[in-house]
Parts: sequence; C-alpha cells; structure tokens
Amino acid sequence: MSVSIDVLIIAVFLLANLLLGLITSRGIGSLNQFSVGNRNFGTFSILATLSASFIGGGYTLGNAAKVYEGGMLFAVALLGFSLKEILVGSLIAPRMNRFRDCISVGDIMARRYGETARILTGIFAVLVCCGILGAQVGSLGAIFSAFFEVGVIESTLASFLIIIIYCTLGGMRAVVYTDILQFLVLLVGLPLVFILGVFQAGGLENVALHVPPERLNLLPSTENLGFFVAMFITFMLGETLVPPYTQRLFMAADARKTRDATVLSGLLSIPFFLIIGASGLVALALNPDMAADQALPWLVRNVLPIGVTGFVISALVAVIMSSAAGFLNAASVSFVNDIVKPLYGDRLAESQLLRLAKLATLVIGMASVGFSMYSTNMLDVLLYAYNFWAPVVLVPLLAVFFDIPARSIDFMAGALTGICCMLLWSTVLEGTLHFTPVIAGVGGNMVSFWLSRKARTEPQHMMMS
Repeated sequence: MSVSIDVLIIAVFLLANLLLGLITSRGIGSLNQFSVGNRNFGTFSILATLSASFIGGGYTLGNAAKVYEGGMLFAVALLGFSLKEILVGSLIAPRMNRFRDCISVGDIMARRYGETARILTGIFAVLVCCGILGAQVGSLGAIFSAFFEVGVIESTLASFLIIIIYCTLGGMRAVVYTDILQFLVLLVGLPLVFILGVFQAGGLENVALHVPPERLNLLPSTENLGFFVAMFITFMLGETLVPPYTQRLFMAADARKTRDATVLSGLLSIPFFLIIGASGLVALALNPDMAADQALPWLVRNVLPIGVTGFVISALVAVIMSSAAGFLNAASVSFVNDIVKPLYGDRLAESQLLRLAKLATLVIGMASVGFSMYSTNMLDVLLYAYNFWAPVVLVPLLAVFFDIPARSIDFMAGALTGICCMLLWSTVLEGTLHFTPVIAGVGGNMVSFWLSRKARTEPQHMMMS
C-alpha cells in the first residue's frame, strides 16, 4: 500500500511538470523567445529558476555522499559556489542592462573579441553543459533505480523523456515555470529528510556520538588546508557564468531584479548545502556500512513515513529535472546561436533557427542519457565538466563585464594557455601544490591574457617616454 501511495504522488508530480511545460510552451515563435522568454520575469521567478538550476544531483546526492565518506568539510567547500553567486549578483548583475539584446554568452564575447571567439565560446559552452547535463541524467536514473525495482536505463529514459518534451517544445519559458514548481517542492522536501533523519537518530547529539569526530569539523586542519582551499576555489570558479546561469541574467524585467534574485539565491544555497551535507552524516550515524552514494537514498527509504516518502522522492526528482532542463536549453541555444548562426550568417531564417534549436534539444538530450551511463559520483562528474569552461572563457568574459580593454588576440592567447594548463594538470601534475585543473587553467589564462594585453600597450608607453 505504501508503495502505491508514494508512486501515485510521484506520478502526479511528473504529470504536473509535463502539463505545466506543455501549457507554457504556446506562442514560442523565435530563437530569442526559446532562449530567454520575453525578458519580463520578476525577482521570485529568477530566484526560483536560478536556484533550481544549480541545486542539482551533484550538490545533493553527491554532496551527501562526499560528507558520508569524508566529513562536513566537503559541504563547507561547496560554499565557494555560494560566494560566487553573491559576487555575481553584487558585481555583475547590475551591469546587465547593456546586454539586453543578448541571448547567450557567445553574444557577449562577440562584441569584444569577434566571431571566432563566439564560435569557440559556443563549443565550450556545449561541452560544459553536456557534461553537467550527463551528471544530472545519471542522478535521475540513480534515484528511480534506488527506490523502485526497475533498470537504470529504463528509468533514466522514462523520467528524462518528460524534460526533453517540454524543453523541446517550450524552451526557456517552459523551463522557468516548471522550475518554480520544482523549487517549491525541493525547498520543503530536502530539509525534511534531514529533520526526520535527526529525529530517527535520537537527536543531533546522538548523531555526533555515532560518527568519527573529525567528520564534524567545519574548518580545515593544517594538514588538509591546501586541499580545502583548492576545492573552495574550484567550486567558486567552475560554474561561474556558465550558459544557463548567464541566461538568467538576461531574463528579468530590469537589472535590479536580476541583482536581488542572484544574491538571494547565493544566500539561500548556504544553509541548503550544509543541511544536505549534514544529511550524509545522519545516514552515517544510522548505517555506517553502505556505499557512500546511497547515503541520501537510504535515508529517504528508511526514515520517512508513507506519503512523505513520495513527496521527498518528488523533491529529489525536482532537483535533477530543474538542473537538467536549464543545461539542456543552454546547450541547444549555444549550439545554434553561437556555432551554427555565425557559420551560416543570414542564410538561415528565424523559423529555421528555432527548428534547429528544438532539434538540438532533442539530440543533446538523448545523447546525455548515453553519457550518464558512465557516471560515478555526480560531484566528481561536475568537477570534471568544469574543466571545459572556466579555463577558457571566464577571464575574457569578466574583462567584458568590467570594461577592460582587450582584443581577439588576447582572448586566443588566454584560451590556448588555459587549455594547455588544464590538460597539463589533468594528465601529469594533478595534486601538485593542491591545484586542481580548473585553478591551473584559470591562472594560466589570466597570466597569458594580461601578458598579451601588455605586449600591445608597452611599446606605446616606451615611445611616449
């Protein structure tokens, strides 16, 4: 009886997402609308869709698994992401009014660095979006296979099909409205797992008594300080201004609403990341003999009453669906707007671009299912996907936002060096000086970008002197 009630709740939730997505899909007539809606969303809508997009499988299932395995320090390292959101909201969101006609990161880059930079940005945007999307799809399959006696492939295909349908038909408008529903469900459901888990364990003090003391540490020791700093910076840089988050900066009615929503999303993520991480410790206290990646699913299966289980599973599904939908839409928009469109110029009509974006959504969505079959811990997959964004795009993109003079050659120099440094650390030097490939890549890009600019300006200064 309990299974049928919980299954019914999940089925109603999935059906509600599908219907909401289909209803809001009407009237999409251009690539612009498919990408950013009508640019008239309010503060709450941006807060909900942004938060729902970044609270994905890695920051929930992966977070709980890492804390189960290594302690709360992993959850604290995730706060690098929270700091990033607050900084983006405070420093970059107020500058977005002058990019009101843009629909992608490639559009911004083309203004300063030209069409080649736009195409390269589009390529790496597709790569990072597909990598993170694959992690979300893998999480979605893991959730269904953990709770129900179905195969991973079958459950992944069935659950992700709903996302593909409404993303293909309705683009960003459908994504936003389904994100709002999913945000409200996850905001209640996931903290509920922690609260009821602590109750089952006999209180916080009892949880602390049944886990190794070092797993409770919120601050790094001398021995692991370097590792913690590297992880904190990696989470801070890895997803900064990735395509789906940048798209949200184009969508509000004005820059003030964008700023408020982005800062609030960063602040909201702090207790959320810590609560989800602490759920991993609760699972450890109750069952220290399971695989780490089962920490959160085990807690849901074993501490929640009938009906609440279905609601919380819906919350876990909401976490994955919202993040997957955002990255799926951003990948298809980047592919069409930043790769296909500049290559074909004016030879493609707006209706053709829209059809291509919908086709790309369908193809990328199905391909991500295949990629997800090779996923392990979702947080590890996210860290790997970060290598395809920040080392190439972040430094020159920030230069545009902060009006730092630069040219195409500076972009190319930074991007090439960033890629080389990232690959070097990934294959040969990983772990050296506690650098991650992302940190090494961003650092190399920054130095090369600066040297390229200096090489152009220094001869002029020497002649003037």
